[in-house]
Amino acid sequence: MKHLSIIGRILFGLPFGILGLNHFFMYDYYMGLISSFIPGGGYTVIIAGIALIAASISIIAKKYIQVSCLLLALLLFVFIVTIHIPGLFHPEKINVTIALIELLKDTALMGGSLMIAGIYGTRENK
Repeated sequence: MKHLSIIGRILFGLPFGILGLNHFFMYDYYMGLISSFIPGGGYTVIIAGIALIAASISIIAKKYIQVSCLLLALLLFVFIVTIHIPGLFHPEKINVTIALIELLKDTALMGGSLMIAGIYGTRENK
């Protein structure tokens, strides 16, 4: 079971690193998703990319995993509130079906992040 936990942690963390790199390689795409009320514009895309990469490294390396998963859950919540929910009401900007899928995906990932933070928080307290 220990090996399954290691594989699961890597499989959970790795996509966040790839998504973080995409914030640099697909900068224009992510700029198109940002709502006008989000401060910082392009800097927000870069900061989010760095945060995703940092969370990925932390989860895979098993260093500061509770803090990084809590911050990752917070970041995913911000994505849900500022990108995915508004996307449901602006079909001209993004396909509503894709917005719903992204909303559900990030909600599930946020739940997984909170679950991992809770598990590693109790392990550190023992």
